[in-house]
Amino acid sequence: MAGATPERIRTVALVGHTGTGKTTLAEALLHQAGVTSRMGSVDDGTTVSDTDPEELARHQSLRTSVLPLDWREHQIILLDTPGYADFEHEAVAAMQAADLAVFVVSAADGVQVTRRRLWSIASELGLARLVFVNKLDRENARFRTVLADLRSSFGAGVAPLELPIGVEAGFRGVADLLSDTGFVYDAGTRETVPIPEDMAELEHEVHDNLVEGIVVADDSLLERYLEGDVPSVDELEATLAVGVDAAQVFPVLCGSATGRIAVDRLADFLCEIGPSPLERRPVSVRAGDTTVDIVADASADPLLTVFASHADAYVGHVCFCRVTTGTVRDGDHLVNTRTGQDHRMHGFFIPRGGEHLDTTTAVAGDIISGPHPAATLAAD
Repeated sequence: MAGATPERIRTVALVGHTGTGKTTLAEALLHQAGVTSRMGSVDDGTTVSDTDPEELARHQSLRTSVLPLDWREHQIILLDTPGYADFEHEAVAAMQAADLAVFVVSAADGVQVTRRRLWSIASELGLARLVFVNKLDRENARFRTVLADLRSSFGAGVAPLELPIGVEAGFRGVADLLSDTGFVYDAGTRETVPIPEDMAELEHEVHDNLVEGIVVADDSLLERYLEGDVPSVDELEATLAVGVDAAQVFPVLCGSATGRIAVDRLADFLCEIGPSPLERRPVSVRAGDTTVDIVADASADPLLTVFASHADAYVGHVCFCRVTTGTVRDGDHLVNTRTGQDHRMHGFFIPRGGEHLDTTTAVAGDIISGPHPAATLAAD
């Protein structure tokens, strides 16, 4: 949704070990949103995310790509990060610029060392987190084993919102634990179905545990629940969103990026329970010898935070900036808070992989790029 207000922006870092399918997941989300007419392939070098010649040669991401898409009256800004350990700093910088981290886990490989380290860093940042268990259609995919590993690694806050329908090559959909509804997919098209009989007992058990885990966070919902009044799905999602924003609850979703199974539901949840830029933690800004904590405010003076810099084939050396507060317009003069130097905002754009989307205005939560110095900039 071009020109989305901050309340409807979701800035999301895709993080995890190399080979978990982060870039393919980003491709699937872009395709589901109608940004692309067909999904690109990492092996074929046709993804929106990977455009650098070395990335194409290695068949893996080496730097963070910014990938905005529109989804149901929201704008989702994906930050697709490298999984290779040597480029972990890219993932850390992306998490610092994001409001939510989606940890992508391979159902065949489980939780790996790199992901545990990034989870710890996200915890230190106070960043909201969600887990997407990918590749459930692969051989040796084991959702329950991965879920147990997630709980062992990351604690009791890990909360599954879905269960897979089918195993390995027979994986075809998910059971929604909030609504007690099944969804099966054919070439990315979703159909609503009853919960399969062979998993109904397990689904209802996990559903009850999930609802109980959500309502305990809200006294009024808990009182109603104890009196036999089960809250609606909307009420449960609203309460769940509070726990996610506070980095106390970590939802687990599942699917297959290559099969486009439940990818649309991931996008739905990002919009429904993901925090907006206005709900993010305060940002520490250094002004001379003083450090100030800045709270996101759409009406405040503009403040940009640079989180990455890359070489661009068309523009040269560019910086990637998150608009932390206010609105930035073409021609604005901003001040480098470290040096006091004045900079005129001109020629900035919204990046989408290697594409440059023209814009003259950016609001709190937007990610923009341009030939600006790698420093924090604030309004004069």
